[in-house]
Amino acid sequence: MNQLKRMGNALIRRRWEMIVLISLLVLSAGAVFSHYMAAPVHPETAAVTVDIPKGSGFLRITEILHDADLVENRPFFWILALVKKANRHIKAGEYELNGAMSPSAILGKLIRGEIKSYRVMLPEDITASEVAKRLSADRLINEKEFMELAVDRSFLASLDIEADSIEGYLYPNTYLFDRSMTTKEIIGTIVQQFRREVTPELRKRAEEMGLTMNQWVTLASIIGKESGNRAEKPIISAVFRNRLKMGMKLQSDPTAVYHFAKNRHPIPSVRKEHLQLDTPHNTYMINGLPPGPIANPGIDSLRAALYPAEVDYLYFVAKNDGSHHFSSNLAAHNRAVLKYQIHNQKK
Repeated sequence: MNQLKRMGNALIRRRWEMIVLISLLVLSAGAVFSHYMAAPVHPETAAVTVDIPKGSGFLRITEILHDADLVENRPFFWILALVKKANRHIKAGEYELNGAMSPSAILGKLIRGEIKSYRVMLPEDITASEVAKRLSADRLINEKEFMELAVDRSFLASLDIEADSIEGYLYPNTYLFDRSMTTKEIIGTIVQQFRREVTPELRKRAEEMGLTMNQWVTLASIIGKESGNRAEKPIISAVFRNRLKMGMKLQSDPTAVYHFAKNRHPIPSVRKEHLQLDTPHNTYMINGLPPGPIANPGIDSLRAALYPAEVDYLYFVAKNDGSHHFSSNLAAHNRAVLKYQIHNQKK
């Protein structure tokens, strides 16, 4: 009986020893795992940009991070990911990470989808091809695809653009894009901003003036290319409106060289021979407005096209200080040209 009791006590003791040992192991593993979660993964690793392709499985994502020296203990990383349910919530794209971050911080950033963004500033009055170059510089788009989409009638129709080109509808603004976005998505975002700026009030005003959307944007684009002076734009608008009413050619220098800008060979200065080029947009050769915009105007130019100043001017000439001299007749205009252009050229 005593022997059975001693054997039972020994068994109980070994069981408790096993429980204590397992508890110590669990606590030790927990401490190690807790340290792993919070400790820098690889302090010597500098900041790196990691690209997670669309459709990547979690094992592939782990290998990408491992190759960037951001994952050393794969099993622990997998366990942490399961705890955080990260394996189903990581968004594709570019991430800026560094070895000073903990595995928990890395997974948190991936789960939140804190993708690297690129700030792109599109100034007023640049052309579609110039927009493409700016976006391509940060590898946000495929430039060839962009230019093909710019004249794709079915794509334009999907954006509610009734024109032969996207020129004029790429609203100038500062945008944040990331490389997970497609070229179509980026174009769509820029055109959406145009739609936000072109309010129902402005569209109604254009209709009252007898302008289609394309004619309105075309006129605004010429105004914008002629002057960056906000105060002058309504006056320039009035000059063009007065000429249109009288059946006069607009004779806008920027329209004469749009052919070059459209084909990605912009001309730094307009010369006399450019004015005689037989191109669709050259208002020295054609009557009325060109068939489409020659740039992408901002809101000041768009509003100026609809609200011209009440003046009788028909001509203007640059004063070489950012402003223009306006005239109501050809004789006065010729005197202004002599004063501001020819005399300046002789100096």
